[in-house]
Amino acid sequence: MGDEEIITGTLAGGARLDKALADAAGLSRARIQALMAQGAVSVAGAPTSQAAAKYEEGAPFSIALPAACEPDARPQDIPLAVVYEDEQLIVVDKPAGMVVHPAAGNRDGTLVNALLHHCAGGLSGIGGVARPGIVHRIDKDTSGLLVVAKTDAAHEGLARQFADHSIERAYLAVCNGHPLPPQGTIRGRIGRSDTNRKKMALLPDTANRGKHAVTHYKVLEKLTNCSLVECRLETGRTHQVRVHLASIGHALLGDPVYGRANSSLRPILQALDFRRQALHAAILGFIHPLSGRRLEFSSELPSDMRELIDETGH
Repeated sequence: MGDEEIITGTLAGGARLDKALADAAGLSRARIQALMAQGAVSVAGAPTSQAAAKYEEGAPFSIALPAACEPDARPQDIPLAVVYEDEQLIVVDKPAGMVVHPAAGNRDGTLVNALLHHCAGGLSGIGGVARPGIVHRIDKDTSGLLVVAKTDAAHEGLARQFADHSIERAYLAVCNGHPLPPQGTIRGRIGRSDTNRKKMALLPDTANRGKHAVTHYKVLEKLTNCSLVECRLETGRTHQVRVHLASIGHALLGDPVYGRANSSLRPILQALDFRRQALHAAILGFIHPLSGRRLEFSSELPSDMRELIDETGH
């Protein structure tokens, strides 16, 4: 672990302080705001934590950029389905059952462990942890596409697109019943459940917590007592598709948290040994943060979901 880096310079006028600092230092506004909160930013010799504080044009600034600490995760030689890779980023097709990031109960065998080995340390260090690279996540038991940053510049560029909801994301899901209307939009704040802190819940619009979430759904195929549905996300909240579909009475098949299968479907799930929510991140599109080129990737349904559709399609 190295020493912290000190960035110094002078500020141009005509912008909010956080934006002026971001432009001068070559960092994102979100990173500047986080560093301000840590007491790492000084303007005209005085520490500042106010993103919109007044300042004079030409005022000197200094930013103490902490050295990235080594991650707890260790590299592991775990096979990865790499869809795309260049010097800035990597897109992988994650299998169901793989955790994205190490946490209590899942210290290894994760996507991060596999990436640390595959990229040989070449992942972004934003957030103060060396080489994590994770810009977004999908649940352990959701399969599909995920983009990971290999450089700080790529991380910040991708994070901006996730923040402004310009990332294209489409999921394929098998849900209970037949949604009516067969195409629509589900809107509602998503936050922690009052009754079970391990669950997310749809909150009243008047709630002063949770985050605004929007899911556009379309039934692609009516199956026996269930449906194949495409869900396109405007926002990316924790468990968004699972919570939103459950909120309209059409929970995902196999979802152990937000719903139970129709009784006629349970024998099929048992026969297939289908033990996860039927959800697959099928389409991922974004602007390459360095080249500016539009990239779009698609992933075929995994065999377990294909078998589930085949068995319920008769």
